Amino acid sequence: MCDLCVINSVKNRMLSRRDFFKATAVGAGLAATAAATGAMPAMAQTPTKIADMTHELYETFPTFGGEQQFFKEKLVDFAKDGYNLFNLTYNEHTGTHMDAPLHFSEDGQSVAEIPVENLVAPLCIVDIKAKATENADAQVTPDDLKAWISANGAIPDGACVAMNSGWGVQVLTDKFRNADENGVMHFPGFHLEAAQMLMEEANVVGIAVDTLSLDFGPSPDFAVHYAWLPSNRWGIECIANLDALPASGATLVVGAPKFRGGTGGPSRVMAMV
Repeated sequence: MCDLCVINSVKNRMLSRRDFFKATAVGAGLAATAAATGAMPAMAQTPTKIADMTHELYETFPTFGGEQQFFKEKLVDFAKDGYNLFNLTYNEHTGTHMDAPLHFSEDGQSVAEIPVENLVAPLCIVDIKAKATENADAQVTPDDLKAWISANGAIPDGACVAMNSGWGVQVLTDKFRNADENGVMHFPGFHLEAAQMLMEEANVVGIAVDTLSLDFGPSPDFAVHYAWLPSNRWGIECIANLDALPASGATLVVGAPKFRGGTGGPSRVMAMV
């Protein structure tokens, strides 16, 4: 480990680099080598603000299986050592996170293999809060997608379609998992027919839900996972703050982790609008 002298040296270099980047034009700052870039996705519109679509991750964050999946161990303390350092242990599918194609396929893209241009996407938010209030097992159906299209126009190429069921407000309570006496969970998700419609009729790169699963809670077979992810499309589970955005016009940016062979991982997700 580096001692205090090395740390101070690193800080000085970081300050110098900050000054450099402050003096660099935005366009030049976005430039990169051809090997590291893809075609720039179309922005939904010129953004004027950014919304955080990510729940804070902590040790007791609700999980699909009900068991703790995030652990934090402090290895170095500022008062004693001059800096802080934690060791993190977590399940890939914890908190606001990505499901990569490899999660439900034998040879789909790992989280590191998803093209970076597919992680910036026009965001289409399908609001099913009314029916989710009446029925915890509500699902996004083809009729919901058709209603969105009727109100907002065609789903843009390269889009992410997100379900807004209003479930995110329950994240600090047992209602987020909503398990019954038999352990069966009840929360909204996508219907298989809606996923198939998006695969067949739209050029969509991902779907997102404000619940613990792309499939609705009592799904017996993960039908949406098995249909959607093997097509080399991704999913986001436990997305937050969908009410802060319009039904169309925002652009989603997914800060997915990039580790070899990963089936997903906690992600910092944001939207520009």
